[in-house]
Amino acid sequence: MATDPRQQACQLCLQAELDRDLYGRKRQQDGLCVHDYCLYFASDLYAVASVPGWAGYCVSHVQRVINNAAQKICCVCGRSGATINCWESSCGRSFHLPCALRGECITQYFDYFRGFCSRHLPQQAVDRDPEPHTDCLLCLEPVDDSKSYTTMGCPACQHAWFHRRCIQGHALRAGISAFQCLLCRDKELFQREMLRMGIRIPRRPPAWETAEAVEGLMARHSRCDASQCLCPAGRERAEVEGPWQLLLCSSCAAEGTHRSCSSLRDDAASWECQGCAGPSTASSASCETAAPSSASQAGSGPLQSSAGPEGSSRCAAPGPMWVRVCSRLQRRAQCQPYSRPWRCQQGSRATAPMAGSSPRSQAASALPRSSLPPQAGSPRTASRLPAAAASSSPAAASCSCPSSARPVRRTHRSSLRRHTTNPYSRPGQRPGT
Repeated sequence: MATDPRQQACQLCLQAELDRDLYGRKRQQDGLCVHDYCLYFASDLYAVASVPGWAGYCVSHVQRVINNAAQKICCVCGRSGATINCWESSCGRSFHLPCALRGECITQYFDYFRGFCSRHLPQQAVDRDPEPHTDCLLCLEPVDDSKSYTTMGCPACQHAWFHRRCIQGHALRAGISAFQCLLCRDKELFQREMLRMGIRIPRRPPAWETAEAVEGLMARHSRCDASQCLCPAGRERAEVEGPWQLLLCSSCAAEGTHRSCSSLRDDAASWECQGCAGPSTASSASCETAAPSSASQAGSGPLQSSAGPEGSSRCAAPGPMWVRVCSRLQRRAQCQPYSRPWRCQQGSRATAPMAGSSPRSQAASALPRSSLPPQAGSPRTASRLPAAAASSSPAAASCSCPSSARPVRRTHRSSLRRHTTNPYSRPGQRPGT
């Protein structure tokens, strides 16, 4: 019975299933089964470029290293088969690659792939310890009070601190192009220090920029989103041209419609959805969605609704332009056709008389401006006398506009008196000169 390749253990680390980013893929050839990085970190094993297969490693050399490792004991787990010797020449300790993290050993993923035991670790290039109550910038959990194997700092800014497991996971996701200090954004010095302290940085683009990560973002919308799709083949039907050609919103491209489903012409090259075009201009907007205006709430005016040439009625809630047209037509129907808005005053809504004023001034203020008679003693010109006379006509007196009447000012009365005395006098000239 054949053995499952996934259950077959590596002959260098004695482990079957490990993280591929940290230990590499499993190679099975010529009766051997090893991980890539277990092969690279094995002591007394060197690659030869002229040897085909096994990444330049000779099969006989790999078998010899496996046989020699069977006589070495791992300083972490106590099992045989340790193939990584401490790089310190005077140290005779060995360990497995998966045991390095648990035994606080360092494996450098560059150049000669050197390994160091917990007694001969390289020291961090950070001159200070983290301040009290300092948190990791990745997991936001507290770090140790001093730099250690599990607490690592940035050599550039000396203020950014991370857990080893957190910075290793960030390096695997960011890759060599985006891996940098999260505080000072230093890349060159930070990457060199992390590699020296045993952090593996893969040579690949960030995980969030791979094709698998952005595959959903690059997908094009391909269905009709009309309230009632008329296509017999369904909403997913999209033809190159014709009534069932699918047009996407020219603003957001997140919604689409068939030409026939939105009553679009054959020469229409663009279309906007209701969310982008707004309820007043979108093709699928209805009259019921418009807010009622002041003219429709008042219920007055003969032009509030009218029937079109095909029997379709206008919207019951007209827009601002329609309200202005209705108010102008109502004013012309009630007042003189060519009267201005300020000339149409309502006599019944005159302002109340002020306390302490004379009876004559109270009576004058109660009257609308157009009904005041001209008074004597006015030294100004009579250029506005015809306008006053025209506004005092019976048609203007019967005008009833909704605006309130304005109080008659004293300067207006004095000008009327001056018009009667000397109609051709200038404003700055005394009467009789």
